[in-house]
Amino acid sequence: MTQKNMESAWVQTAIGAIKIITMVYDIITMPIYLAIQRPWKRRQLARRVKAKIIQQDSDSITYRTVDSPGEMHVKMLQNNIDTLERMFNFVTKVHTTKRCIGTRQILGEEDEMQPNGRMFKKFRMGDYMWRNFIETEHAAACFGRGLRELGQQPKQNIVIFAETRAEWMIAAHGCFKQNMPVVTIYATLGDDGVAHGINETEVTTVITSHELLPKFKSVLNVTPNVKKIIFMEDQLHPTETTGFKEGVEIIPFSKVIETGNKSTIPGSPPTSEDTAIIMYTSGSTGTPKGVLLSHANCIGTMKNFCDIFKIYPDDVLIGFLPLAHVFELLAESVCLLTGVPIGYSTPLTLIDSSSKVMKGCKGDASVLRPTCMTSVPLILDRISKGINDKVNAEAPMKKAFFKFAYSYKSKWSARGFQTPLMDKILFKKIAKLLGGRIRSILSGGAPLAPDTHEQIKLCLCVDVIQGYGLTETTAGAAVMDKWDMEYSRVGAPSSSNDIRLINWEEGNYRVTNKPFPQGEIVVGGTTVSKGYYKLPGKTQEDFFEEDGQRWFRTGDVGEIHPDGALKIIDRKKDLVKLQAGEYVSLGKVESELKTCPVVENICVYGDSTKQFVVALVVPNPKHLEEIAERLEIRGVEFDDLCDNKKVEKAVMQDMAEHGRKCKLHRTEIPAAIHLCKDMWTPDMGLVTAAFKLKRKDIQERYQAEINKMYAS
Repeated sequence: MTQKNMESAWVQTAIGAIKIITMVYDIITMPIYLAIQRPWKRRQLARRVKAKIIQQDSDSITYRTVDSPGEMHVKMLQNNIDTLERMFNFVTKVHTTKRCIGTRQILGEEDEMQPNGRMFKKFRMGDYMWRNFIETEHAAACFGRGLRELGQQPKQNIVIFAETRAEWMIAAHGCFKQNMPVVTIYATLGDDGVAHGINETEVTTVITSHELLPKFKSVLNVTPNVKKIIFMEDQLHPTETTGFKEGVEIIPFSKVIETGNKSTIPGSPPTSEDTAIIMYTSGSTGTPKGVLLSHANCIGTMKNFCDIFKIYPDDVLIGFLPLAHVFELLAESVCLLTGVPIGYSTPLTLIDSSSKVMKGCKGDASVLRPTCMTSVPLILDRISKGINDKVNAEAPMKKAFFKFAYSYKSKWSARGFQTPLMDKILFKKIAKLLGGRIRSILSGGAPLAPDTHEQIKLCLCVDVIQGYGLTETTAGAAVMDKWDMEYSRVGAPSSSNDIRLINWEEGNYRVTNKPFPQGEIVVGGTTVSKGYYKLPGKTQEDFFEEDGQRWFRTGDVGEIHPDGALKIIDRKKDLVKLQAGEYVSLGKVESELKTCPVVENICVYGDSTKQFVVALVVPNPKHLEEIAERLEIRGVEFDDLCDNKKVEKAVMQDMAEHGRKCKLHRTEIPAAIHLCKDMWTPDMGLVTAAFKLKRKDIQERYQAEINKMYAS
């Protein structure tokens, strides 16, 4: 017997012994766990009816939540909190000197030698510095008055183009206090997208940051209305303010607050129907559209979130997603409302191993030790792949034990049990990656793959709650129940919304389908936007009024289960009918195949005159090298590996095997692939600022490669 076989036999024997020990342990402890955990209660809560039918005919079916408004929702109604300005004034009186928003100190930047001999600049970091609620509200009020002193008027649009940080929130609330609609533009957007948002909204003042200010040396040449740029300062470096277009004033953020502190200009409170935000969608189908969101829309979504989440006195949120995304902005606004401190972070400093964290220094999550975070599926997919990579690099025994432990926890969790001993032995150690105290992750922005959902929930010992909504519905539509034990649903209608399914005959989705009604999702309620900025035709096409309620046609296709929970099953624009008549949902296939280790990003393409789909794949460099090593191809650069037909074939086989495990149908698995050498970024124009695929642009760029795949 070879050494490898002996090692394998030893591992199997050891795992077999562990299985016997755990079986005995389960038998002995079962009565105790039954008495303490009461798993049947959890199963009852998971199965409870969450929404009821309020209208039904052969063409449509409408659902509404059965839950009553929560304590904070009622409190908002009692105190007439109908604008973001009133909300912040109210919570400042309630929470006064409690920690509100925090920024991590950067003490210095030093060169650090990497294992490959290269030098990288890394941050030496200190503790979080906090502003309490009174200080934060005062800074916002001063900033708002400072803007008025600079000539900005109520109801005059103003752009915030900056990364997520404490000053972003201060600036936004300063604008709300003076009834200035905030135009949000993603920090990752290219120059054309930034200029489009600035010019369309006719702003004269832009708020940006030290890092993004240099962009305006070119952007100002095509934005003639801009007369003032306010920049948020850097902790370490002075900001270069020369070399900009003549006649444009460049002003530090702190100077605006200082000016406002001396000002006697009163506030100009908004009404609930005034526009709070003009939020530019990430533009997956052409030019980004500005969505008009009123204060009433924002307050409606905040009520939704408050009705779902239980807040504890020691809760802390780590904020790092773009505040230019309505989902993050309102999740953080709920934290302000409920007194949950927000510690700001960035993807470059989030965890101990992040790229800007100096050796021996802790990442933001380890220092802050948050209990809650918001995320998008892309980040959770990366955490999931990171866990898998770490496990696969371990010795055979550790790897086998992890697989056993994961399977064990999955089995008992599905029955409504918790596994405290297994968590202590293994999973709590993994949870330390994010500080060790995370109890809840809210995911939104795109569908979350069921495998990723389960792995994050089990390995990090957290509730992973999916929300469903669009910018046009102020991120509010549906939120998953925390007790739900399924991994592919987005929950019942939120308290401020109704959800309707209407027949989509072309896709064979009808409300009369069995076992569940299916159709295009239409969202109604107080969170539905007034429409698109300066696009009356598109507004009329996508929005409508009925019985005094505003509705939005989402273009998503869903089904609703007997308990009232919604599952997203398709998107009208993503559905392709192949030559033999089968429908393939491109988004669904991409969501599943993106969890394959070698796939960094993927765009599936289907031609209705063909019998199969093909895929453009951005491979993960590390996993591509591992595949090459398996094929005994060594010392070859990444670009050459992408061109290698043997490597391409091996990647396709790995993807096909992964697809079958994910229960993809034969017609859904790409019959040919092309390995793309470039990472898709918003700057390239192939993905949006929220990293959603721009199918048309990708197709145009790779049309020759698509033709070759079909020719092969």
